[in-house]
Amino acid sequence: MQNVLWARCGFNPVDRHGMPTGEPQWKLMHPYRQMMTMRTLRCQVCSGPARTPLGFIFLAGPKDEDPARPTICTNQPPVCPKHVRASAVLCPHLEKNPMVFLARSAPLFGVHGVIYGLDADNQVRVVARPDHALPFDHPNIPTVLASQLIRRLSSFQVMDPDEVQRELSAAA
Repeated sequence: MQNVLWARCGFNPVDRHGMPTGEPQWKLMHPYRQMMTMRTLRCQVCSGPARTPLGFIFLAGPKDEDPARPTICTNQPPVCPKHVRASAVLCPHLEKNPMVFLARSAPLFGVHGVIYGLDADNQVRVVARPDHALPFDHPNIPTVLASQLIRRLSSFQVMDPDEVQRELSAAA
């Protein structure tokens, strides 16, 4: 995707229903699952469609973002309406009080990753570990090993979980 090399890592075994086994590690979402749910705008909990009649629901911790900013870059895949409450309760990072971004659109923006290059001995080495998202038009994108896909929210409403449920119920 976008000429970016993606990090690889193994998968947990699956149960007899084809579902991954093990406890969720909320902060350490599997790179492939993160990329696929972000790319296809699927719910990060159930992998079902995340589109609602009002847009997409993205969650952030109560102190993660400044809701007054005109754009927000997020590495968190959306959630479907059914999993807003479950995510708020189960994910420690959301502190049971997430900021809900109801976004009308969420275009792909770039990636988080590590930039590689050649050292003085012509050996491939890590040359930078940016702490911010690199847009797809960044000059170093061809040398990035990506681990997270980023979407940009620029047309959104900030709500709490109860508000988003009321808005979705009214729209149905």
